[in-house]
Order: sequence, then structure tokens, then C-alpha cells
Amino acid sequence: MGSSHFELIFDHVGHYGRFQKVLYLICAFQNISCGIHYLASVFMGVAPYHICRPPGNVSQVVFHNHSNWSLEDSGALLSSGHKDYVAVQLQNGEIWELSRCSRSKRENISSLDYEYTGSKKEFPCVDGYIYDQNKWKSTAVTQWNLVCDRKWLAMLIQPLFMFGVLLGSVTFGYFSDSLLHFLLDVPRWQVPDHFFMWAISQSCLCSQYLKRLGRRVVLWATSSGMFLFGIAAAFAADYYTFMAARFFLAMVASGYLVVGFVYVMEFIGMKYRTWASVHMHTFFTVGTLLVALTGYLVRTWWLYQMVLSTVTVPFILCCWVLPETPFWLLSAGRYEEAQKIVDIIAKWNRTSSCKLSELLSLDLQGPVGNSPTEVQKHNLSYLFYNWSIATRTLTVWLIWFTGSLGFYSFSLNSINLGGNEYLNLFLLGVVELPAYTFVCIAMDKVGRRTVLVFALFCSALACGVIMVIPQKHYVLGVATAMVGKFAIGAAFGLIYLYTAELYPTIVRSLAVGSGSMVCRLASILAPFSVDLRSIWIFIPQVFVGTMAFLSGVLTLKLPETLGKQLASTWEEAAKLESENERNSSKLLPTTDNIGLEKTEAITPTDSGLGE
Repeated sequence: MGSSHFELIFDHVGHYGRFQKVLYLICAFQNISCGIHYLASVFMGVAPYHICRPPGNVSQVVFHNHSNWSLEDSGALLSSGHKDYVAVQLQNGEIWELSRCSRSKRENISSLDYEYTGSKKEFPCVDGYIYDQNKWKSTAVTQWNLVCDRKWLAMLIQPLFMFGVLLGSVTFGYFSDSLLHFLLDVPRWQVPDHFFMWAISQSCLCSQYLKRLGRRVVLWATSSGMFLFGIAAAFAADYYTFMAARFFLAMVASGYLVVGFVYVMEFIGMKYRTWASVHMHTFFTVGTLLVALTGYLVRTWWLYQMVLSTVTVPFILCCWVLPETPFWLLSAGRYEEAQKIVDIIAKWNRTSSCKLSELLSLDLQGPVGNSPTEVQKHNLSYLFYNWSIATRTLTVWLIWFTGSLGFYSFSLNSINLGGNEYLNLFLLGVVELPAYTFVCIAMDKVGRRTVLVFALFCSALACGVIMVIPQKHYVLGVATAMVGKFAIGAAFGLIYLYTAELYPTIVRSLAVGSGSMVCRLASILAPFSVDLRSIWIFIPQVFVGTMAFLSGVLTLKLPETLGKQLASTWEEAAKLESENERNSSKLLPTTDNIGLEKTEAITPTDSGLGE
């Protein structure tokens, strides 16, 4: 059963009435929790200034010509780029020099002078570290001393989480053959934003398992998992338990985004599906804003993690009042239950209901949509059909990589821009909201390629400008970073739809799915890019700026897809492209004039990532 059948139902009960609005708000609210956990490590994994802890009680502290400092405040005096140390005298008379990752004992203890040229013996920091608590009372780094020779463990906190996101999207992404056909049976000009195509593109091995469970059970399971694993991370007894809890948290959060999105789409008519898909992602952005607010109010990492995890509790309590989707009930042969849900929708929307058996001509002897459809699978080599297509594929993958790398690099590096770290992340999250609106309007006015090139070049320019702004003018730096985040967010949102339009039907989902995997790879590597700023503070900007500029140049060689029909084969794609180049003056259809031109439906042969 395709979406055309369900449009008949929506025509009777309403495409987006009171029932859909309430259900939409409940499910979209949970997207806030997903956005929270994706960037929670921005503050939870920060490494405060620190010095090596002395082997005894301190009686006096000296730093250069100052001797009135407390040892707890001395860590902030040692910047990572200098060889400074703090000289302390213990109550037993010993004099030690404390640096960030080592400590030295002076042999001559006659006087406590900062400058010392005598002999001394160096020791490791076996007694731990003293951390500056002016900004953060505690973080995961201070909890398990993830500094110096254990710094690499801290560097794995966000990458391992994003690896869990990758596995989660693969595990939960491909729900069932009938669901995939439903999603893909959408007219070309009604293809929603990147979230819709992302949900279609994922692939996994558990489709029949999820088909038996139904959407509502999976929604409850993933949401409960987000709460339980979030709390488990907060109370983790050691680093490895903490990492394991966050890994599974990432999997279920990613799973909810996929399942929740499709659940909502199955209740909303095609007329409002594009709008609904766009604003599902804006709720994810709200999660980023809450991370900044919670980080500002709660400076203890485990309490911060607990507070963020409780955001999912309202949805868990409300989840069981959500009905199963009529689409899934019909595919499972539960016609009476599906009819009851349709009647409820009509009652809420104050419209007349309809008889599914009459409207859809149901065969009551067997479940709807269970007849297997033979689908030809394609592997990755089909994206390298010839030299021209291979170049296109590599360019598209580069854009996916750049979008994800820039998106997470800007967010994770927000605490290093100067000024108030919490305000920085908040502002970099706020600019995402107009970015998606900009894409929705501009892509139908000036074209996909033009908007994408403009966004990539703007982000590259922003990265370059950040590098020449003096650090003392951090306000200008933050404002420029906001421009870069706006631009890269726009590019990141548009590439999903643009990729789908660049490839013929036989490999369309394969193209989007492979791009999504490249995107996940970039999100895993982005934290390492930010960590490399310890070598040079502008390395993140160099990486993102260079990749964005190169992507923008290569995008100029890609064809414009606005106003062009979707092709079914590579040969048809080449023919249509040449014809459209000759007929460039033809009226360009947009979402406002889709009735002026017959468009092709994305068919069930678009079946996923292939074998």
C-alpha cells in the first residue's frame, strides 16, 4: 500500500487537524532530548586548567613574583602553551615545582624562590591533579583525571558517542519493506528536507523484527533507553562504564529520531509533510539551546547529565496514550483497530470518518502490503557508473563530509571562542533555525546548486575571517562563527535533497544512504579536529574552511536540478540533463506550482544501501 491510498484517508479525516497537531508536538518534544545528548559533551567533557597535586599539605605558594595565590586557583595561571610552574612549600619543609603534567622536588630547600637553578628530581603525578573550579565544579575529565597521559581517553568521549549514533541509525533505520515503499511513494516536489531523506536512507537487518513490534513499542523502548542510559552515565562508577552507557545512549537516541520521524509522517497528510519534517529538526535544535542553559546553571557534570536526561520523562509518561499508526495496523492485518484509530482522528478533527474496507478495497483474508515486491538491489559500484558519475559521487560525498564536519566543529569549538562559553553555544544553536527556513525558500527561488555553493563559500570565508580576528575581539569572532554555522547548517540541510535529485531512481536511496554514512564518519572525526587546536588554535577553522572552499568549487561542476524531472536510469539522466540545458528558459516548477508539470514518484525500487 502506497501513500496515495492514505491520502484518500487524510482527505476524509484531515491532513493536519487537532489530532495530528497534538501527536506532532508530543513526538517532536522528544527530539529535544536527542538534540541534548548529541552535544552534551561540550561541557561535560571539558578539561579545566590544572596542576599536579603535591604529595602533602601546602603551607606557601609562589608563582613568579606573587605569593598570595591559593593552590586551587593556581591551575588557571598555567596556560597550556607555556612552561610555567607553581612553586610550593609543604608543611614538612619540602619545596616542589608543580606543572600541568609533572612535579619536581628541589634538593635545596633553604629558601622558597620562584627561580631555581639547583638540582631537582622529577616525579609523575601519582597523587592526581588540582583543577580550577572557577567555571566548572567538576566534569567527566576531572572525575577520572583524563588529562596528560590519559588525555586520549577524554578525546574519545564524543567520537564514540557518534559511532553509537552511526550504529543506531543503521539498526533502527530500515523498518520494513512496506514502510519504505510508503515513504518513497512521494512526488518529487514534495520530498521534504534532509530529515525525511535521512530516514529513508538508513539500512539495517531488523526490519521484520520492528515490523512485528510496531512503531509505538519502539518509541517507548528507545525513549526509556535514553532515560535509563542517561542516568546510568551520570552514576557511572568508572570511565569505561560511563563510555558504555553513552554509547548505548547514542544508539537509542539515533533510533528514536528515525522511528519517531516516520511515526509522525504516517499520521500527516502530504500537504503538510514538508513543513512538518522541517520543524521536527527545529526541536532538535532546541535541545542544543537547553544544553547551553543547563550548562550555565549546573556546573557539576553528573548532576548536569541527570537534569538533561529527565527531559525525556514527559514523553515516556505520555507515550502509551499514543495510538499505533493505521498504516502499521493495516500492514499487520489488524483492520478493526485501524478503523478505530481513523474514527478517533476524525472525531478529534471534527470531520467525518470513512470505512477503510470500502475506501481501500481491503482484502480481509490477509494483511495489507504483505505481498513481497521484487526489488533489484544495487551495490556501491553503481555510484561509479562512469568517470563523470564517479566524479559526481566523490564531490557529493565531500559535501556531506564537509557539512557534518563543519556542523559539529562549530558547535564543539564554541567554548574556545572567548567570552561566555554558554552564550556562545546558545547563539550558534539559534542561527540554525533561520538557516533551515532560508534553505526552504531559497532552493526554489535560485536553485539548489546556487544556494549550496553560496553556503559553502560563506562558511569558508567565515573560517578565514575568524583566523584574522584578534582574540581580544572575541565578540567579532563569535559573530563570525555564527555566520559560518548558519552557512554550514544551510548546506548540511540542502545536501540531502540535492543528492536525491542528482541520481536516477535505481540508485537514489543508495546515493543518499552512502552520503549519510560519510556524514557519520565526519561527525566521528570532528571532535579530533577540535582537539588538535592544542597544537594550533586555528586548526579547526583551517580544516573546515579548506574543505568548504574545495567543496564549493567542485559543486560548481554539478548540474542544477531545479525544474528537472527525476530520471530512472543513467541513460535517461544523461538525456534529461542535455535536454534541460537546451531548454533552460522553461518554467521552473516550485513547491507553489507543482501542478504545472507532471512529476515522477520515487518508486519502491529505491530500496536502500544495497547488498
